[in-house]
Amino acid sequence: MDQILAAWVFGILLCSSNTISAMPVPPLQISPGKVPTNDCKPIVIAHRGASGYVPEHTLGAYALAITMGADYVEPDLVMSSDGHLIARHDNELGLTTDVSLHPEFANRYRTQTVDGKKMSGWFTEDFTLSELKTLRAVERIPDSRPGNARMNGAFEIPTFQEIIDLVKSMEMSERRTIGIYPEIKHGTHFQNLGLAMERPVVETFNKNGYFGSSSAVYIQSFEVSNLKDLKAITDFRLIQLYSSNPDNQPFDQFVAGTKLTYGDMATLNGLREVATYAHAVGPEKGYIIPRNSDDTLGNPTSFVKDAHAVGLEVHPYTFRAENSFLPAEFRSNNLSESAIGDFVGELKAFIATGIDGLFTDQPDVPLRIRDQCSF
Repeated sequence: MDQILAAWVFGILLCSSNTISAMPVPPLQISPGKVPTNDCKPIVIAHRGASGYVPEHTLGAYALAITMGADYVEPDLVMSSDGHLIARHDNELGLTTDVSLHPEFANRYRTQTVDGKKMSGWFTEDFTLSELKTLRAVERIPDSRPGNARMNGAFEIPTFQEIIDLVKSMEMSERRTIGIYPEIKHGTHFQNLGLAMERPVVETFNKNGYFGSSSAVYIQSFEVSNLKDLKAITDFRLIQLYSSNPDNQPFDQFVAGTKLTYGDMATLNGLREVATYAHAVGPEKGYIIPRNSDDTLGNPTSFVKDAHAVGLEVHPYTFRAENSFLPAEFRSNNLSESAIGDFVGELKAFIATGIDGLFTDQPDVPLRIRDQCSF
């Protein structure tokens, strides 16, 4: 299995010397009057695995996240040409695999429109699973994570089933429940290709013994109609994702000719409508605390309060420790975009708003904060 998970993720990253220092974290104070589902105890969702330490969407990244204690692991799902669910950030393979180094696939390079955007590259829907298994994963953002690039080529592309198998095996060794939180990527695009993912995702879960809302499962999408379709065929908890740009439309709504935008869905009335089919919402974190013109954090909005008022959990994305992703006041003095800033400071600001969960690339850090939370 990926050379025994790349020698158990290079000796747990050389005995944790490459993870963020486990310095003591001051207790987090929560303002009175908050009423989230898990006040001061948000669930920690390992975004594409522990992708701050290991290339994303690899069994190594998922295994490390589970070892760190993540409540859920999150795979983005796309389809192969022969109908297999695989974990990739997008259906384009050039940024996350070594496909460009495979001369046998040079003629697969092409340009197409995906979700209204013209893209050039190699696409999963043009490859069988056996062909995809000849590729090796590489770090998607090496400028921000040069350390991860040393693991380029260590892992193959995992299938959804392989991720479930890993989770189930590690549940036995970890002696706890580990949740799975897949995102259906480019739903309309794959539906139009005859490779719809919605029912196969549910069937894969069912085949592995997951049923109903009591399972440690969430299914997420940036589109609306596929979540409503899922609502009709499963009791799994569903999560409506929100684009970082409130003026954008879910692509299925654009195709349908509606005027619905993510901004519309973020109003109290919009959230009330989302609550008719979803259990939770996954906004880009700027919906909760927007940034000022100088890129510092502004004042919290009413998003969390409004979502809770209509019965929705709030799981914002994505929390990352590197300077290139942090608000200005939490960046380190080291101007490098890959330098680690005051990640704890940003996390504390958002947890204090009463969020119920969060997506993070470094799950060990919010877990440490959560363990020291004061009520």
